[in-house]
Amino acid sequence: MTREVLEQYSLVSLYSAIVVLTLAMLGFIVYLARSAAAAPRDAVEPARADVLVGAGGPAVHRSPDGPGDDAASASGLVKARKAAGPARMLTGLATLLVGVSILFRGLSVHRPPLGNLHEFVAAASFVLLLSFCLWGLKRNVDWLGAFVTAPVLLMLGSATTFWYTEAAQLMPSLKSGWLVIHVTVATISVGVFTLAAMVGLAYLLVDRAEARGGGAPGRLAGLRRVLPPAPELERLSYGLHVIAFPLWTFTLIAGAIWARQAWASYWNWDPKEVWTFVIWVVYAAYLHARATTGISRQKATYIALAGFACIIINYSIVNMYFVGQHSYSGV
Repeated sequence: MTREVLEQYSLVSLYSAIVVLTLAMLGFIVYLARSAAAAPRDAVEPARADVLVGAGGPAVHRSPDGPGDDAASASGLVKARKAAGPARMLTGLATLLVGVSILFRGLSVHRPPLGNLHEFVAAASFVLLLSFCLWGLKRNVDWLGAFVTAPVLLMLGSATTFWYTEAAQLMPSLKSGWLVIHVTVATISVGVFTLAAMVGLAYLLVDRAEARGGGAPGRLAGLRRVLPPAPELERLSYGLHVIAFPLWTFTLIAGAIWARQAWASYWNWDPKEVWTFVIWVVYAAYLHARATTGISRQKATYIALAGFACIIINYSIVNMYFVGQHSYSGV
C-alpha cells in the first residue's frame, strides 16, 4: 500500500474512534444520571446512617427506608448498569481504533508516529484510554467514564482538525533514538496527568457537595450519591500524580540530553524547554503542598489542576504560536 492509502486508513480509524467514543460518552452520562436517580434521596442527609456499597463503584448508600424504596433503587441500578456495559465495550473499541490509527500512521512514514502535534495527541489519547480500560479490569470505574471520554474527544477532535498534519519524514534534528525515548515517556506522563486531573476535578465536585450536605444543588447532590467519597477520590488523584511526576522528570532530563546531542547545549531557553520546566515546578509544588501540614487537600488539588492547565498551554499555545527550536507541531 502507498503512503497516501495508509495515511487515509489512519485518518478513517481516528474518525471512527471519535464516533464510537461519542456513543461511549453518552452511555457513561446516562449511567451517571440513572445511578444518581436510583440512589435514595435521603442518602445525602448528614443525619442518616449510611453504609457505602461496593468498592470503587458508584457511591450508592443504603437507607433505612422500607423495602419498596430498596426495590426501586435496585431496579434503577440495574438500568444504570445496562448503560455502563455498552459504554465500556465502546470505549475498548475506540481504544483499539486509535491504536490502529497510530499503527497505520507509523507504517505510512516508516518511523515512530511521534514527530508532530497530531501524532503526539493521538498517542496521548491512546495512553489515556488504555489506562482507563486496564484500570477498569481491576475495579469498577464506570463513574469515571464520562470524565475520561470527554477530554479524549476534545483531544482527538483537535488532532483531526486544528492540528492535523500530513504524514511526512522528520526534520534532521529529530532523527535520533531519543525521539522514541523522550517523546514516548512524555506521552505516557501526559496521559496519566490527564487522568489524574479528571479524578481531581471529580474530587473537588464531590467535596463541595459533601461540604454542603443536604443543601447541595441537585446535580452536585447526584454526583455525591454516585461517585466514591471525596477522600478516596483525592487519594486516587494523588496516586496518579505520584506515577506521572517521575515520568515527567525523566522527560525533562531526556530532553536535555537530546538537546545536547542535537544543538550542542543541554539548555537553550527555548519556549518549549521553559514550559516543560514550568510544568515540572508546578507539579512539584503540588506534591510539596500535599505533604505539608496546614495546606488543605482542596488547595493542593487546585495547584495540580494549574499544572494540567500548563500542560494544555504547552501543547497548544506554545507549540502553535511560539517560535523556537521545538517548532515541530507541523501546523
